[in-house]
Amino acid sequence: MLLLDSDMLIDVALDRPPYADASRAVLGQVAEGAEQACIAWHSFSNIDYIVTRELDRAIARAFIEGLLEFAQVAATTTDDLYYALSLPLPDFEDAMQVAAARACDARYIVTRNVRDYVDSPVPTLTPADAIAELSR
Repeated sequence: MLLLDSDMLIDVALDRPPYADASRAVLGQVAEGAEQACIAWHSFSNIDYIVTRELDRAIARAFIEGLLEFAQVAATTTDDLYYALSLPLPDFEDAMQVAAARACDARYIVTRNVRDYVDSPVPTLTPADAIAELSR
């Protein structure tokens, strides 16, 4: 199980070079069944807000619906939020991603911003590294 961080998903939605290609490849691998994936609940509001601002609400909603065809929403609880609050990460949104990853038993968090997760108890992979891991 992989947790897909919102940054790599937004890179795909907005086709941001140079990040989109590797992130799109990860999504393709997951869609083809190479690995299961989950996405934190709060990531969807980030995706909707940014993609709507940059492109269009209909595009944002269609992208989200497409993600739901092959990825599950990480089921989190109040205890997971307390866990996020206890983590030594400087960015609370990143701590919420870690808590979501733990809640869905993710082996890795796939993110372009691995440096933000230095103290994460869940290991991180860049999209390029995730492709290599899925190819093993």
